[in-house]
Formats: sequence, structure tokens, C-alpha cells
Amino acid sequence: MMPPRPYRLATCGRALPPDLWTGWQTVPMKSRVLVVDDDTALAEMIGIVLESEGFEPSYCADGDQAFDVFRATQPDLVLLDVMLPGKDGIEIAREIRAESGVPIIMLTARTDTVDVVLGLESGADDYVTKPFKPKELVARVRARLRRTDDPGPERLRIGDVEIDVTGHAVTRDGERIALTPLEFDLLVELARKPWQVFTREVLLEKVWGYRHSADTRLVNVHVQRLRSKIERDPENPEVVQTVRGVGYKAGAPR
Repeated sequence: MMPPRPYRLATCGRALPPDLWTGWQTVPMKSRVLVVDDDTALAEMIGIVLESEGFEPSYCADGDQAFDVFRATQPDLVLLDVMLPGKDGIEIAREIRAESGVPIIMLTARTDTVDVVLGLESGADDYVTKPFKPKELVARVRARLRRTDDPGPERLRIGDVEIDVTGHAVTRDGERIALTPLEFDLLVELARKPWQVFTREVLLEKVWGYRHSADTRLVNVHVQRLRSKIERDPENPEVVQTVRGVGYKAGAPR
């Protein structure tokens, strides 16, 4: 399958040299987005949309090459199709997550519960179901790449876990706990309001940036992932507690 018409790209994951960017003015600090999808028409459309919105896209259509391209391009976010030639998106997400917390948004034509949950459990932060509107995709990308102004030093405590918000660090007894950016955002949201019980819908808005009805499985799966890392006993959580029939809340500081 031939790669799509170059939009900053000549081959899988390789950018055109600067002298070939006719009339192109480079803009510093653009967020890099790796698009992994073997649908050339869709990948081309995604690339055009991303560039028009100020992102720097790169592209790969082969699952077997995707992880190498990820390492070579060092993207700020990955758009990852589930169904690919070679390795599928689930396996690629696991490989990426094993060494990086970079946001991953799965692109899927499937809405089956098993496929969606597998994608999220493999390390994806969010998913978008095909067909989708360009504005929807851009909104999801921006939500995962959003940057907030530095509010100054801030430290929180939830259960026996300490959170250095400014330093983006989570520790227990001096030992650092590695979290993805989304898991960190979820933990901070709960810790900042320990008196509040958060519904799944509120967490989808606060953490994922949704402004409309969305799949609450996103919250359930990420809470499970977060608990697996921060709880002493994930089966009996004390840091992120479930309030049956409502949602989740922070455990009391120790």
C-alpha cells in the first residue's frame, strides 16, 4: 500500500528535508503527533487537519514499524489505529506504554466492549470511533496535550501518597511511583477536593475534557490502572475509593 500524499512526510515517519518545504515557515514548539493507520485516505485527511490546526504530523502505516517510528520521531501524542497490518494497535500501545507516558488515542471502527476495554487496558488514554468529525478528533488531541499555567508550588496528599503537582511527581515513603500524564491528572483532580465525590461524568469533563456525553468505561479502566500502581492492595483501595452508585473520592490523608 502506497503512503499518502506527503504532508510534511516522504516515508513512514520520515519528514521531508527543509529545502523541500516550498514556502513553508517553521514554527517552534509545535506539538508532534504520530498517526499510525493503514487507511491512506483517512491518514491523509488527519494529517491535513492536524497541520491546519498547528500540529506537526508524522505517519506510519505498518504495525511492525510503528514502535521504531515512535522512537525515531519522539511524538507528543500518538493516534493509533486498532487494526493494522503486522502488529495490531493493542500490542503497539503496550510497547509504547512500557517505556513512555506519551498520550495515546486509539482510532477504532469497533464499539464492542471487549475491544474498547482492551485498548484502554493496553495503555491508551482515550479512543475515537470511526467515522469521526475532524473537530472531534482535534478536540480530543487538544484535551490530551493541553498545558496549564504554572500555579506555583503545590503539594497534595491522598491516603499515604504524596503528590508534587509542580514537579509532576508521586511518591510513597520516599519511593517514586511512575504514572502516565493522564493517571497523574486523575489523581490530582481527586486529591484537590478530598471532600467531593466525583461522578464518572464529572471526571470525564475535568480530566478528559469532554463537554458532552461520553463512555464512562474510560474512567473505570483508568481508575483500575491507577489503583494497580498506587494502592498497597488494589483489591481493597484506600487512596482512590469507590462510593457505590455515585463514583470515586480521595482517601483521607494519613
